[in-house]
Amino acid sequence: MALQKLTFRPGINKEVTKYTNEGGWVDGDLVRFRFGYPEAIGGWTKYSTASFLGICRSLHPWVGLGGEAWTGMGTHLKYYVHDSDAFYDLTPIRSSVTNSITFAASDNDLNGAIDDAVTTITLTDTTGFPVAGLIKIDSEEIRYTSISDFDLVDCTRGVNSTTAASHSDAAVVVCASLVVSHTTHGATAGDFVTFAGATSLGGNMVAGVLNQEYNVVSIEDVNSYVVEARSASTTIASITVAGVLTPTYVFSTASDTADGGAGVDGDYQLNIGTEDTTGGGWDSDTVLGTPPTIWTHDNFGEDLLYNVRNGNIYYWDASGGTSTRGVVLSGLTGADATPTKAMQILVSDRDRHVIAFGCDPETAIGTQDPMLIRFATQESLVAWASTATNTAGELRMGAGSRFMAAVETRQQILVFTDTALYSMQFVGPPFTFGINLVSLSVAIMGPQAAIAVEDSVFWMGKNGFYVFSGSVEALPCTVLDHVFDDFEEGEADKVVAGVNTRFNEVWWFYSSSGATENDLYVLYNYKDNLWSYGSLARTAWIDRNVTPRPIAAGTDGTLYKHESGLDDNSGASPAAISPYIQSAPMDIGEGDQFMLIRRLFPDIDFLNSTAGTPTVSVRIDVRDYPDRDTENDSTTTSFTSSTELVNMRLRGRQFSFKLSSAATGVTWRLGSPRVDIQPDGRR
Repeated sequence: MALQKLTFRPGINKEVTKYTNEGGWVDGDLVRFRFGYPEAIGGWTKYSTASFLGICRSLHPWVGLGGEAWTGMGTHLKYYVHDSDAFYDLTPIRSSVTNSITFAASDNDLNGAIDDAVTTITLTDTTGFPVAGLIKIDSEEIRYTSISDFDLVDCTRGVNSTTAASHSDAAVVVCASLVVSHTTHGATAGDFVTFAGATSLGGNMVAGVLNQEYNVVSIEDVNSYVVEARSASTTIASITVAGVLTPTYVFSTASDTADGGAGVDGDYQLNIGTEDTTGGGWDSDTVLGTPPTIWTHDNFGEDLLYNVRNGNIYYWDASGGTSTRGVVLSGLTGADATPTKAMQILVSDRDRHVIAFGCDPETAIGTQDPMLIRFATQESLVAWASTATNTAGELRMGAGSRFMAAVETRQQILVFTDTALYSMQFVGPPFTFGINLVSLSVAIMGPQAAIAVEDSVFWMGKNGFYVFSGSVEALPCTVLDHVFDDFEEGEADKVVAGVNTRFNEVWWFYSSSGATENDLYVLYNYKDNLWSYGSLARTAWIDRNVTPRPIAAGTDGTLYKHESGLDDNSGASPAAISPYIQSAPMDIGEGDQFMLIRRLFPDIDFLNSTAGTPTVSVRIDVRDYPDRDTENDSTTTSFTSSTELVNMRLRGRQFSFKLSSAATGVTWRLGSPRVDIQPDGRR
């Protein structure tokens, strides 16, 4: 028999049996299809050497008047703007107090010697110690979770890279945990507060230790909470590494008996939000549970509008610089009937109206209507009260029970409710905007699950994928069951859509069944109508815009540049991304007799690989029958750019083909390899 050229149908198809999909692809990871052929996706590098706190679920890029390439980003802990390799904290202040705060440090002695294994530590007195805290005995740091009489209970020994050790009776026990007293403070565990005006407590707790921003580690009661003292004059940004705080703790001495003085002030940032779909926070819904915290944002010129879903709207004046924070929009000079609760904020590009979706009406400020749309007068941030001489107004949608998402295209704004899709367009005076029902029975998976590509909008629905390009169409998806059979419905609000226009791709990141965070993706090539999928933990994504490459947020407090390099550069050294593609079984000849595969001739382009000798692995598996779960023979061969052919001896009726790589500095594109096959009998 002559050489057989292997030509595969592009895209991955999991909707038919493997044998029915003969000549196609059935599995893969971290691959895309270009011009019908599979290739490894690009790698990723860190966009910034700095790190942020919390899980980022939304990104917004824009350019300042001075040429600053800003990226706004909201996490469940803070709101930041990224500029010049640094994250600047714009989280609004919920309350400021003066002369209202006092501190209390604690220390005591061991009541009896202990060895390095005990988890209950007895003191001579626990008065003044917080319910849970961080202590130090000699050089060992220890965490405890509760107090019972004079006992510190459930101790974790040797924390913070210290070593568990034995300690003698009456050894001094000092504490980094400070009890902060403030009547009706309103804080929750995890909140951030900045102190000012404190004086030394008399020992290690000097003014420089006290007067800085702190993370509230626990709540004692409505009038007190706990922070953990750290080195003086260290900003939160300076101790944020890989998404977590890494302070050097300061421990009390017997001299720390003062309370910080009578002039201690505090600035409390917004209560933190929720990382997952359960728990309390900014975005609460008693029927549907508490969704994860999602910020929405848009720029008004070079300035920024942002709000947390179901929360207030904030304004950051860029001229004030990155040392300033956002202020509540309703507090600006001239504010009139400004919404104080909104599910999304957007600035229309064509006509420059600030629009709030799912907000409180003009006649009932503070009472949220999840189906209401309001807009300020043109070119104004503050004029929301509608009059005969301005263009402010409101619209109410009728289909559905709550707003879900709004996506702007070149011609209109598409507005999703939980059951319908509307088109919102600027129509001019006297109505300003008109809204038309496009489709009923349209469900979007979550508030971040839609993305605009030119004048089309793609989205993940509750049971499929859709596009609007003048009308709603379901996208035929060859990996539909694969996606929705391994999908965590409880984390649907975390689904995030992104576009990579360089490769004509829409990506959706989502959580696998049982997972609490996005760990998988499905990819759609909208030019060629091809699907693929894989594993990658990303919680937000923006296309190349003010940056030359797409930017995505990881779960490790890091922003990444994608299509940057060939490897996974999230760690201290590059790691291979390990892409692969797997074919369905193919008949050898007509499939009615055994055949012998003797040689394989590769057709692999190593593109811009940087490895000295880029190498891929090709595995050929043969079967006697298509419904067999295991192969009766196989071979795995390494190929380099200089490999001309590989000899082998594989006998069977069907065979499959798998290409993979597992080394750094390697990327590849598969062409049309050929195999040398000859008849070898019917049995």
